Amino acid sequence: MYLLDGKRIWVAGHKGMVGSAIIRSLASEDCEVIVADRQKLDLTRQEEVEKFLSKEKPHAVIMAAAKVGGILANDTMPADFIYQNLIMEANVIEASFRSGVEKLLFLGSSCIYPKYAAQPIREEALLTGPLEPTNEWYAIAKIAGIKLCQAYRKQYGANFISVMPTNLYGPRDKFDLTSSHVVPALIRKAHEAKIRDLGCLSIWGSGTPTRDFLYSEDCADALVFLLKHYSETEHINIGSGGEITIIELAHIVCRVVGFKGDIVFDTSKPDGTPRKLLSSERLVSMGWRPKTSLELGLAKSYEWFVSNVADN
Repeated sequence: MYLLDGKRIWVAGHKGMVGSAIIRSLASEDCEVIVADRQKLDLTRQEEVEKFLSKEKPHAVIMAAAKVGGILANDTMPADFIYQNLIMEANVIEASFRSGVEKLLFLGSSCIYPKYAAQPIREEALLTGPLEPTNEWYAIAKIAGIKLCQAYRKQYGANFISVMPTNLYGPRDKFDLTSSHVVPALIRKAHEAKIRDLGCLSIWGSGTPTRDFLYSEDCADALVFLLKHYSETEHINIGSGGEITIIELAHIVCRVVGFKGDIVFDTSKPDGTPRKLLSSERLVSMGWRPKTSLELGLAKSYEWFVSNVADN
């Protein structure tokens, strides 16, 4: 077990959905959290990252910083997604090793797995088939992050681990329709359809793909749990243990938001991976379980959206 008592922990990406949830989860631990705004630290600049780590000397690092987005963003900005994610993770991992960080947790993404991986997806499915084309650039960057952690572990004995969360949603999510994932996009569309008194809501694709969704606060709790309890070469999945179709998700979102119109499908838009359910068997066997139901998590996400985004 890696005890957090008295440790200085740098959460890279602390203002994002996951990073901010990690900060809240660490509040119950006897540790000091270190953060740095983008104005003070550009993770794409190696020298800046090295100077920051040399000065702050954290005992542990949680690498939650990333350029993220949905199908549209990934498909239209492939260079941004692969370059920025590659350079940020390489800088943080290398500098963490050079500055003597005791433990590093790298946050990946379930898109690392093959498009047609056997379900539920186990960790060993990595690199066994072609990726989903619409987000392969981001996926390749995240796979490189996993391999970086494994390489530093193999060559230098560094206590660097990788975790792969499923589809996440929650407060501080991206609700911009040009870059958002499916949950915040549906929340925004349903809210705008309600306030404009529209008769229908259009969603991308056929509505038939299935996904595994996890509330960001539950993910943060799992990350802190793994920081303390996990130290192996292989990456480990974090999932909810259940799955739902996009059309079922849309109906729940509409119920939470209060939109009573029809749902229509824009089949000219891509579905993405047909099914994606992570196996969390290894994590569950360690004693961790998610606490938040999908409907409750969506209600909390919508409440945050109304308070912080809707009228801006």
